[in-house]
Amino acid sequence: MDMIREVEPSARRPSPGSPTSLKEANQARLIEALQFSGTMTQAELSRFTGLAPSTVSNIVRELTTSGLLRVSPTVSHGRTAQAVRLSRGAGVLVAADFGHRHLTVAIADLAYEILAEERVTLEWDHRVHDGLAEIGRIVDRLLPTLGLGRELVVGVGMGLPAPIDVRTGEVGAPSQLPGWVGVDAAALATETLGVPVRVDNDANLGALAEDRWGAGRGAENVAYLKLSDGVGAGLVIRGELYQGSIGTAGEIGHATMNEFGALCRCGNRGCLETLVGTPALLGQLAATHGTGLAIADVVALAQGGDVACRRVLEDAGHHVGVAVANLCNIFNPDRIIVGGELAQAEGLIVESMQRALKRQGIPSAAQAVQMVLAELGSRSQLLGALVIASGGASPAVLAAARDNSVDVARVAD
Repeated sequence: MDMIREVEPSARRPSPGSPTSLKEANQARLIEALQFSGTMTQAELSRFTGLAPSTVSNIVRELTTSGLLRVSPTVSHGRTAQAVRLSRGAGVLVAADFGHRHLTVAIADLAYEILAEERVTLEWDHRVHDGLAEIGRIVDRLLPTLGLGRELVVGVGMGLPAPIDVRTGEVGAPSQLPGWVGVDAAALATETLGVPVRVDNDANLGALAEDRWGAGRGAENVAYLKLSDGVGAGLVIRGELYQGSIGTAGEIGHATMNEFGALCRCGNRGCLETLVGTPALLGQLAATHGTGLAIADVVALAQGGDVACRRVLEDAGHHVGVAVANLCNIFNPDRIIVGGELAQAEGLIVESMQRALKRQGIPSAAQAVQMVLAELGSRSQLLGALVIASGGASPAVLAAARDNSVDVARVAD
């Protein structure tokens, strides 16, 4: 699914073990450190990367001259030092997060700092070409506000509320985006937008971001739950995203809770999503509360003492907790991260989940897992999209491209 473009012959990489190869490896290590932390002094870069101070100084000087880095004075431990960060002129990343009826697009620098962002409403049944065209329009609106041109976009990450077949890149069913099913989204987006695009399931992207910057830090095995219109899970094992043999790992929303239950969009009956997806929850309240509610309204009413809203949320937490108990029995994570719209319910959802987990899970697995709320909120999927966007234009290739005077926007790894 990765989009690969060949580097010009003049920029072909040297053989492993050569001085130039070592230099590129050291440059990549330094750039990755800046991607991780945003801004560091040269002394901090030396400690973080393990490179000698003189090596760091030489790399910073060369990459500053080439435009990849920018340096500015700062005060560190009472002394004047040089703060180093990646330059906007080195390129920017684009993240596109598709929801059931919305699209959020963000532009960020190579250290994942979001510089501009816009959210628009989409028709539920919009076609893939319409969605991709909207990304292009938003990017073209945002870039001029930053004083940047399209040529500086070096990678795009795109999150979809659907499984992605890693063998073919095709968007699979069930999907919240019917106009995308069967499409190789990464290939079509790369052709449409003219830059390398990587695509993944939105729950996977949420898991990546929470594991890296949010509630997953310090845990080895993490399950991130996205509880919204659709229900999914992203699984991280020892720091690596687990996608399964074809990319559909984590489809917890289609775990069967009642084989004679309501018909699910996937064709089965009684899936978890038919019980706890936001349309199902709002549908339960329509007769008594009307059809104009959003989940935020339900949460506010429940917290204000509305018995019906409280019951609906607590029941949802119970159903999710039963599914999570099965997940823990099989996967045995040390942390469950609750995200998506239903995370707004906080205690109402989590406490109910914990009771079901304690009752339904193997005692050893249930006792070992920690259940927490997502720390990045609605930004989880967007930040995860930036992570895969940078994979389409890796630090090693960016450094090599600059070193060999190759147009960065044309290089991907």
